[in-house]
Formats: sequence, C-alpha cells, structure tokens
Amino acid sequence: MVKNNARNQLQATILKIEGAYAPSTIRAYRANFIRFIEYCESMKKSPLPANPIEVASYIVHLMNSGLKSASIRIAIASISSIHKLNSFDDPTLHPDVKIELKRMHRKLGRLSKQSFGITKPILEKMINTTRDDLHGLRDKALILIAYDSLCRRTELTSIKIEDIIRDEKNSPSRIRLRRSKTDQEAIGKIIGINATTQSALNNWIDAANIADGFLFRGIKNNGQICESLNPGQINRIYKKMAIATQIPKEQISNISGHSFRVGAAQDLVRIGASLPVLMNRGRWSKPDTAMRYAEALELQKTNI
Repeated sequence: MVKNNARNQLQATILKIEGAYAPSTIRAYRANFIRFIEYCESMKKSPLPANPIEVASYIVHLMNSGLKSASIRIAIASISSIHKLNSFDDPTLHPDVKIELKRMHRKLGRLSKQSFGITKPILEKMINTTRDDLHGLRDKALILIAYDSLCRRTELTSIKIEDIIRDEKNSPSRIRLRRSKTDQEAIGKIIGINATTQSALNNWIDAANIADGFLFRGIKNNGQICESLNPGQINRIYKKMAIATQIPKEQISNISGHSFRVGAAQDLVRIGASLPVLMNRGRWSKPDTAMRYAEALELQKTNI
C-alpha cells in the first residue's frame, strides 16, 4: 500500500507541475524519486513523507553504489522538492542529512567532471566529415548553431522555424531563443549566427522541406523526417561525428550535450572575452560556472 500511495502521489505531483517547470527538471524529479521509493520499499519505510534518518542512510547507499557527488546532490534535491511540493516538512534540512552530505563531499569531493570542449578546430574537422544527405545537412547545421549560440541540448531541440529571423535578403541572420535554463519565464533572447551557419541552415531547411515546427528533427532509416529531435539524441550525434574525426577516445568519452557550449566558451576566453561578455553569451546567471571553463583552459595551457 505504501508503494502504491507514494507512486500515485508522485505522479499527481508531476502532473501538477507540468508546464511550470522545465521538462528536464520534471524528468529528474520523477527518476530520482522513483529510485528513492524503491530504496524505501526495500527498507519497508515511508518515502513520502520520509524520515530524515532514511534520507541520511540513502546518501550512504548512493555513495556505495558508485554515484558521483553531483548526482547524489541532484537526487537529494529531488527528494527535497517533492516533499515541499506536497507541503511536507523537508527531511533534507535535518542535521543528520546535512552531516551525511558533508561526509559525502569529504569522501567524493565536489568537483564535477567537465564535458570535453569542442573548440573551433575540432568543429571544422567535424564539419568536414559530413555528407550532403539529410543526416549530414542536419548535423552540420546543428553543430554550427550549437557553437554560435552556446545552446544547451534542450534549447537546441526547442528551436522552431518560426524562431528564425531573416534579413532583407530572406537569409537567416538570427535565432530567437524563447526559453533557456536561466530564463524559465520565457523572456527570450536574440542570438546572432554567422554566414557559414546561415548557409548550412538554409541547406538543411530546403532539403528537409520544412516550413514550420521544430527546426531540428530526427530522421528515420527510410529517410522520413520526424516532427522533432529528442534531446537525448544530441549526445549521440556529437559523439558519432567526433569519432569520424579520429580524435582520442578519452576525449570522445567525455563529449556531452554541453561540449559545444564548453568549447565555444573556451574559445571566447582564448581571444580575451571579458567575464560579463562570456556570461552574456552563455546566458549564465552566476559567474562561477563560466569561470570553470576559463580555469579548465588554463589547466590545458599549463598541462597541469
């Protein structure tokens, strides 16, 4: 009964916040809390509301399962959010939970592994591997937009044809980003794209014969174009293109949906962009994330 009640309550919570939170946030809440429910079931304890002692022991369980500190923090934040959304006391604020989190950080550290940055030279190599078929035209436009815009993968897949701003020659010159991780109220931002990206964008749109709806779309084996592109496919597209360039395997393994965002930021630092410029281009609300990219670049330079 506890099992069904907790799952039903979670599902009701997810439905309640649909549209108010980013889809990626909702997915994280659901996935992390389901895992917590399963843990509590194994211990014959209540997951909602949860006892702080069980949350503290869950942190130990996650550490022993091999999770990194960043993943554990997200898991505990999800437990906190689901409780608050249901007007329960937040068990993660209990001293025992805070002590266990401190112990976790001392053991595992706080540093998150940064995605491998795809900088301009690697971008150009990846472009050279693309063909003139539908997949190649889409992938070329995708990575050029990703580099120019510093977009996250969910931002890339949310761009629509209607978001393309064209100049007097009817050529795409800018992209309207309607929403981002740091702009949940959809104030929006206009992003410029260069001539090479404009050309690649036109070639993809013409070949795909799309006039409205999502800009980037999945392509089936028979050549049929889907209505959209799942954000999860972005990583696979990047890695597949990187493999074709024959860059080292250890770099390929660290490629993610943030790789062009990281690489473009590092290129901006390399040419002397100021912190305010870097934060504006990457749409960061805090300077520490932007500075991590700059620090990673310095480490590369000094081979530390």
